[in-house]
Amino acid sequence: MDNLLQIKDLSVNIENKQVLTGVSLNINAGETHVLMGPNGAGKSTLGYTIMGNPRYTVSGGKIFFDGEDITSLPADKRAAKGLFLSFQSPLEVPGISLESFIRSALQAVTGQRVRLFQFQKELKEKMALLNMDESYAKRDLNVGFSGGERKKSEILQLLMLKPKLAILDETDSGLDVDAVRTVSKGIEEYQKSVNGSLLIITHSTKILESLKIDRTHVLVKGKIVKDSGAELVEEINANGFEQFERGNLA
Repeated sequence: MDNLLQIKDLSVNIENKQVLTGVSLNINAGETHVLMGPNGAGKSTLGYTIMGNPRYTVSGGKIFFDGEDITSLPADKRAAKGLFLSFQSPLEVPGISLESFIRSALQAVTGQRVRLFQFQKELKEKMALLNMDESYAKRDLNVGFSGGERKKSEILQLLMLKPKLAILDETDSGLDVDAVRTVSKGIEEYQKSVNGSLLIITHSTKILESLKIDRTHVLVKGKIVKDSGAELVEEINANGFEQFERGNLA
Protein backbone atom coordinates (compact mmCIF):
# COMPACT_ATOMS: atom_id res chain seq x y z
CA MET A 1 0.00 0.00 0.00
CA ASP A 2 1.08 3.57 -0.66
CA ASN A 3 1.90 5.59 2.43
CA LEU A 4 -0.24 8.75 2.28
CA LEU A 5 0.24 10.49 5.64
CA GLN A 6 3.35 10.01 7.71
CA ILE A 7 3.78 11.78 11.04
CA LYS A 8 7.22 11.43 12.64
CA ASP A 9 7.89 12.31 16.29
CA LEU A 10 5.55 15.31 16.16
CA SER A 11 5.58 17.72 19.11
CA VAL A 12 3.23 20.71 19.16
CA ASN A 13 2.90 23.82 21.31
CA ILE A 14 0.03 26.24 21.82
CA GLU A 15 1.24 29.56 23.22
CA ASN A 16 4.44 27.94 24.57
CA LYS A 17 2.55 25.10 26.25
CA GLN A 18 3.40 21.65 24.88
CA VAL A 19 0.25 19.79 23.91
CA LEU A 20 1.57 16.90 21.78
CA THR A 21 4.78 14.99 22.46
CA GLY A 22 6.54 12.67 20.01
CA VAL A 23 3.43 11.57 18.10
CA SER A 24 4.04 9.18 15.20
CA LEU A 25 1.52 7.47 12.92
CA ASN A 26 1.18 6.37 9.30
CA ILE A 27 -1.96 6.21 7.17
CA ASN A 28 -1.89 4.39 3.85
CA ALA A 29 -4.07 5.24 0.85
CA GLY A 30 -7.61 3.95 1.30
CA GLU A 31 -7.25 3.21 5.03
CA THR A 32 -9.55 4.32 7.84
CA HIS A 33 -7.88 5.13 11.15
CA VAL A 34 -9.54 6.11 14.42
CA LEU A 35 -7.98 8.42 17.00
CA MET A 36 -9.55 8.05 20.43
CA GLY A 37 -8.83 9.33 23.91
CA PRO A 38 -10.34 11.18 26.84
CA ASN A 39 -11.30 14.85 26.64
CA GLY A 40 -8.29 17.15 26.60
CA ALA A 41 -5.92 14.46 25.31
CA GLY A 42 -4.88 16.52 22.27
CA LYS A 43 -6.95 14.77 19.59
CA SER A 44 -8.27 17.95 17.95
CA THR A 45 -4.83 19.54 18.26
CA LEU A 46 -3.40 16.78 16.10
CA GLY A 47 -6.11 17.29 13.48
CA TYR A 48 -5.58 21.07 13.36
CA THR A 49 -1.80 20.62 13.19
CA ILE A 50 -2.03 18.19 10.27
CA MET A 51 -4.25 20.73 8.48
CA GLY A 52 -1.83 23.59 9.18
CA ASN A 53 -3.72 25.82 11.60
CA PRO A 54 -1.21 28.60 12.43
CA ARG A 55 -2.26 28.66 16.09
CA TYR A 56 -0.46 25.35 16.59
CA THR A 57 3.35 25.52 16.51
CA VAL A 58 5.34 22.43 15.53
CA SER A 59 8.26 22.31 17.98
CA GLY A 60 9.63 18.99 16.75
CA GLY A 61 9.10 16.28 14.17
CA LYS A 62 7.76 16.27 10.61
CA ILE A 63 4.52 15.76 8.68
CA PHE A 64 4.74 14.13 5.24
CA PHE A 65 1.78 13.93 2.84
CA ASP A 66 2.00 11.96 -0.39
CA GLY A 67 5.77 11.80 0.05
CA GLU A 68 6.21 15.56 0.51
CA ASP A 69 7.26 17.36 3.69
CA ILE A 70 4.29 19.67 4.41
CA THR A 71 5.32 20.66 7.95
CA SER A 72 5.72 24.33 6.96
CA LEU A 73 3.00 24.59 4.30
CA PRO A 74 0.00 26.89 4.96
CA ALA A 75 -3.47 25.35 5.25
CA ASP A 76 -4.66 26.38 1.77
CA LYS A 77 -1.70 24.64 0.14
CA ARG A 78 -2.41 21.49 2.16
CA ALA A 79 -6.05 21.58 1.07
CA ALA A 80 -4.97 21.87 -2.56
CA LYS A 81 -2.85 18.73 -2.11
CA GLY A 82 -5.89 16.77 -0.92
CA LEU A 83 -6.26 17.30 2.83
CA PHE A 84 -9.66 18.05 4.39
CA LEU A 85 -10.70 18.81 7.97
CA SER A 86 -14.28 18.58 9.21
CA PHE A 87 -14.68 20.84 12.24
CA GLN A 88 -16.11 19.77 15.58
CA SER A 89 -18.18 22.98 15.69
CA PRO A 90 -18.66 24.26 12.11
CA LEU A 91 -18.74 28.07 11.92
CA GLU A 92 -21.48 30.26 10.50
CA VAL A 93 -20.43 32.27 7.43
CA PRO A 94 -23.01 34.97 6.67
CA GLY A 95 -23.07 36.36 3.12
CA ILE A 96 -22.02 33.23 1.22
CA SER A 97 -24.36 30.36 0.41
CA LEU A 98 -23.49 26.73 1.04
CA GLU A 99 -23.51 26.13 -2.72
CA SER A 100 -21.24 29.10 -3.48
CA PHE A 101 -18.84 28.13 -0.69
CA ILE A 102 -18.43 24.58 -2.00
CA ARG A 103 -18.09 25.75 -5.59
CA SER A 104 -15.42 28.31 -4.63
CA ALA A 105 -13.57 25.72 -2.52
CA LEU A 106 -13.67 23.24 -5.40
CA GLN A 107 -12.20 25.79 -7.80
CA ALA A 108 -9.50 26.76 -5.28
CA VAL A 109 -8.52 23.15 -4.64
CA THR A 110 -8.55 21.93 -8.26
CA GLY A 111 -7.40 25.17 -9.90
CA GLN A 112 -10.01 24.57 -12.59
CA ARG A 113 -13.25 26.30 -13.52
CA VAL A 114 -16.28 24.41 -12.21
CA ARG A 115 -18.98 23.68 -14.78
CA LEU A 116 -22.18 24.97 -13.15
CA PHE A 117 -24.69 22.46 -14.54
CA GLN A 118 -22.62 19.39 -13.66
CA PHE A 119 -21.75 20.86 -10.26
CA GLN A 120 -25.40 21.55 -9.36
CA LYS A 121 -26.45 18.09 -10.57
CA GLU A 122 -23.86 16.38 -8.38
CA LEU A 123 -24.65 18.67 -5.43
CA LYS A 124 -28.34 17.67 -5.58
CA GLU A 125 -27.40 13.97 -5.70
CA LYS A 126 -25.15 14.26 -2.65
CA MET A 127 -27.73 16.31 -0.73
CA ALA A 128 -30.33 13.62 -1.43
CA LEU A 129 -27.95 10.97 -0.13
CA LEU A 130 -27.63 12.98 3.12
CA ASN A 131 -31.38 13.67 3.36
CA MET A 132 -30.71 17.40 3.08
CA ASP A 133 -33.43 19.72 1.81
CA GLU A 134 -32.24 21.32 -1.46
CA SER A 135 -33.15 24.78 -0.10
CA TYR A 136 -30.11 24.58 2.20
CA ALA A 137 -27.85 25.00 -0.85
CA LYS A 138 -29.04 28.60 -1.24
CA ARG A 139 -28.87 29.48 2.46
CA ASP A 140 -25.91 31.23 4.07
CA LEU A 141 -23.33 28.68 5.19
CA ASN A 142 -24.45 27.14 8.51
CA VAL A 143 -26.50 30.25 9.44
CA GLY A 144 -29.54 28.99 11.34
CA PHE A 145 -28.59 25.37 10.66
CA SER A 146 -29.24 22.84 13.42
CA GLY A 147 -26.26 20.90 14.79
CA GLY A 148 -27.21 17.93 12.61
CA GLU A 149 -27.55 20.04 9.45
CA ARG A 150 -24.15 21.65 10.09
CA LYS A 151 -22.53 18.22 10.32
CA LYS A 152 -24.33 17.13 7.14
CA SER A 153 -23.05 20.24 5.35
CA GLU A 154 -19.50 19.25 6.36
CA ILE A 155 -20.00 15.75 4.93
CA LEU A 156 -21.53 17.31 1.80
CA GLN A 157 -18.32 19.33 1.37
CA LEU A 158 -16.32 16.12 1.84
CA LEU A 159 -18.30 14.35 -0.90
CA MET A 160 -17.99 17.26 -3.32
CA LEU A 161 -14.30 18.06 -2.73
CA LYS A 162 -13.17 14.40 -2.80
CA PRO A 163 -9.93 14.85 -0.81
CA LYS A 164 -7.26 12.15 -0.57
CA LEU A 165 -7.41 12.27 3.24
CA ALA A 166 -10.28 13.51 5.39
CA ILE A 167 -9.84 14.29 9.08
CA LEU A 168 -13.24 14.14 10.81
CA ASP A 169 -13.17 15.80 14.22
CA GLU A 170 -16.00 14.62 16.51
CA THR A 171 -18.40 14.49 13.56
CA ASP A 172 -20.92 12.49 15.60
CA SER A 173 -20.88 14.93 18.54
CA GLY A 174 -24.39 16.01 19.51
CA LEU A 175 -26.14 14.02 16.78
CA ASP A 176 -29.20 11.86 17.32
CA VAL A 177 -29.29 8.24 16.12
CA ASP A 178 -30.86 9.05 12.73
CA ALA A 179 -28.37 11.85 12.01
CA VAL A 180 -25.44 9.60 12.93
CA ARG A 181 -26.77 6.97 10.52
CA THR A 182 -27.07 9.54 7.72
CA VAL A 183 -23.59 10.97 8.33
CA SER A 184 -22.15 7.44 8.40
CA LYS A 185 -23.82 6.77 5.05
CA GLY A 186 -22.08 9.85 3.62
CA ILE A 187 -18.72 8.71 4.97
CA GLU A 188 -19.25 5.25 3.44
CA GLU A 189 -20.04 6.92 0.11
CA TYR A 190 -16.76 8.86 0.33
CA GLN A 191 -14.84 5.65 1.03
CA LYS A 192 -16.53 3.88 -1.87
CA SER A 193 -16.47 6.61 -4.54
CA VAL A 194 -13.07 8.17 -3.81
CA ASN A 195 -11.27 5.33 -1.98
CA GLY A 196 -10.12 8.14 0.26
CA SER A 197 -8.31 7.77 3.57
CA LEU A 198 -9.90 8.78 6.86
CA LEU A 199 -8.66 9.85 10.27
CA ILE A 200 -11.73 9.85 12.51
CA ILE A 201 -11.19 11.72 15.78
CA THR A 202 -13.73 10.74 18.42
CA HIS A 203 -14.25 9.74 22.03
CA SER A 204 -17.51 8.01 21.13
CA THR A 205 -17.98 4.98 18.87
CA LYS A 206 -21.47 5.50 17.41
CA ILE A 207 -20.20 6.68 14.04
CA LEU A 208 -17.78 3.74 13.73
CA GLU A 209 -20.37 0.97 13.81
CA SER A 210 -20.91 0.77 10.04
CA LEU A 211 -17.34 1.54 8.98
CA LYS A 212 -14.40 -0.80 8.35
CA ILE A 213 -11.60 0.32 10.67
CA ASP A 214 -7.98 -0.49 9.79
CA ARG A 215 -6.15 0.96 12.81
CA THR A 216 -7.06 2.49 16.16
CA HIS A 217 -4.81 4.89 18.08
CA VAL A 218 -5.27 5.96 21.70
CA LEU A 219 -4.02 9.41 22.64
CA VAL A 220 -3.56 10.30 26.32
CA LYS A 221 -1.96 13.53 27.59
CA GLY A 222 -0.52 14.35 24.18
CA LYS A 223 1.06 10.95 23.54
CA ILE A 224 -0.11 7.92 21.55
CA VAL A 225 -0.10 5.17 24.18
CA LYS A 226 -1.52 2.32 22.12
CA ASP A 227 -1.95 1.32 18.45
CA SER A 228 -4.00 -1.68 17.41
CA GLY A 229 -6.71 -2.89 15.05
CA ALA A 230 -10.47 -2.41 15.12
CA GLU A 231 -10.74 -4.66 18.17
CA LEU A 232 -9.31 -1.84 20.29
CA VAL A 233 -12.57 0.08 19.75
CA GLU A 234 -14.49 -2.76 21.41
CA GLU A 235 -12.02 -2.84 24.27
CA ILE A 236 -12.54 0.89 24.85
CA ASN A 237 -16.31 0.43 24.66
CA ALA A 238 -16.10 -2.19 27.38
CA ASN A 239 -13.49 -0.63 29.67
CA GLY A 240 -13.14 3.06 28.79
CA PHE A 241 -9.84 4.95 28.86
CA GLU A 242 -8.98 4.50 32.52
CA GLN A 243 -6.47 1.71 31.91
CA PHE A 244 -4.55 3.92 29.47
CA GLU A 245 -4.67 6.94 31.77
CA ARG A 246 -3.22 4.80 34.56
CA GLY A 247 -0.42 3.76 32.24
CA ASN A 248 -1.57 0.13 32.10
CA LEU A 249 -1.02 -0.61 28.42
CA ALA A 250 -1.56 -4.34 28.61
